Amino acid sequence: MAAPIVVHAPDEEGGRRVRASDTILGRAFSTTDLLEFLRRAGLDPDDTALDDPGLIEWRGGGPDVWGPPPPKSVHPAAVAKSTSSRLS
Repeated sequence: MAAPIVVHAPDEEGGRRVRASDTILGRAFSTTDLLEFLRRAGLDPDDTALDDPGLIEWRGGGPDVWGPPPPKSVHPAAVAKSTSSRLS
């Protein structure tokens, strides 16, 4: 059975979409934001374990992953090819 709360992977600005069933609760930028959304959804933040897989499904990292994803690395050969084609 799927967890009732889904916290999606961080987007390019570092926000994580939070969903309960088919309802978007908001975009969290920290565990503080997440706990506030859960409180508004009727859960007691003091009794909520963020590492409980029966309650929260974390996608793209767990409760310790916040902020934008790291920049994608570019292979040096691709940079060299791009640079040489502009010089021609």
